[in-house]
Amino acid sequence: MLKEDYTTKLLNMEGVIVKKVENREDAVHVYVEMPRREHVCPVCKARTDKIHDYRTQRVKDIPLGRKTYLYIRKRRYRCGECGKRFYETNPYLGRYRRMTTRLTEKVISEFKRLRPASDIAKESNISSMTAFRCFDSITYRCRSLPRVLSVDEFKGNAGGEKYQAIITDAQKGRIVDILPNRYESDMIRYFRGFSNRNNVSYFVTDMNPHFKNVAGICFPKAKIVADRFHVIRQAVWAMENVRKAEQKKLSESYRKYFKRSKSLLGKSIKKLTDEEKERLALMFGIAPRLAEAYDLKNRFMEVMKSKDAIEGKKRLSDWILMAEFYGLPEFSACITAYRNWFQEILNSFEVPYSNGFTEGCNNKTKVLKRVCFGVRNFARFRNRILHCANQ
Repeated sequence: MLKEDYTTKLLNMEGVIVKKVENREDAVHVYVEMPRREHVCPVCKARTDKIHDYRTQRVKDIPLGRKTYLYIRKRRYRCGECGKRFYETNPYLGRYRRMTTRLTEKVISEFKRLRPASDIAKESNISSMTAFRCFDSITYRCRSLPRVLSVDEFKGNAGGEKYQAIITDAQKGRIVDILPNRYESDMIRYFRGFSNRNNVSYFVTDMNPHFKNVAGICFPKAKIVADRFHVIRQAVWAMENVRKAEQKKLSESYRKYFKRSKSLLGKSIKKLTDEEKERLALMFGIAPRLAEAYDLKNRFMEVMKSKDAIEGKKRLSDWILMAEFYGLPEFSACITAYRNWFQEILNSFEVPYSNGFTEGCNNKTKVLKRVCFGVRNFARFRNRILHCANQ
């Protein structure tokens, strides 16, 4: 009796009678049965312990270093009142299943890791389609919107659409939902389905005009906050366009020198060494327009360090006037963007929220896509992203 108790503990199958364990070269075969006890008839609800017959069923279990099979000796009881014949209940095996409940739970848990379904299936001694069927048994549903809502797009290539949209809670750092596309009309229809839309106080987004329109229609009481990274990126891109335009005018050796100095131009002027300052002075002597672009970029970095919207409004207005005075054509799109998003940029000075968490989720999604070689089924792709996020 002591040996049987330790065997059930080792197999994590307390409450089951282990009859025999066979360790073979390719697999472990465990023969078990449930203790005999009274059951309730599913038809007349009478209690009975009369056995009608037995049947042995082989099912797959969590691998114990090798493939593991359970041979369950199932009893079929017979009701003494109505004559109904029915199988005994088994907490380790669901109805019409050929794998144990705990193996199913293990497979679903493994989908939280960034690994392909084929590896999960191979490790669990099942097929890839069986692993997918286990995972498809769970679903996630968004019931309410957060106070600080962040929206971004990512390239998912799922469900016949190239881009999908991700919605996150920028305050608590969690994924709210994944949308099948980024179309403005579909997003408006989605958000209008929530009854707590008026509870959204902040709508954080990159400088995408479609997202801005969605926020204005669906969340009229919310403040739209422009993501600081995307705001700064406009000025950095404009400076890069000046560098590319200037280096095209130079000889091959100077072109390579300018190209290799890309990271140097991205550094703050306060962090430059004396040698780096000399290198920049040489470049600016050759390309004066690049000096103006570098100055504009650094001045805009100071604008983004404003303590509040009042200070930021003055600094940003002065920067736009200075950029217009320099007259660099590469900065025209940047100036237009800052004018169109002027209030949203000022809002970013008042709150600590950004798209940082959302961008991190997008990077994790890229890793998931790469290890899985793409996921075409959108519903499964959405569930996988949300499942990985709920670790």
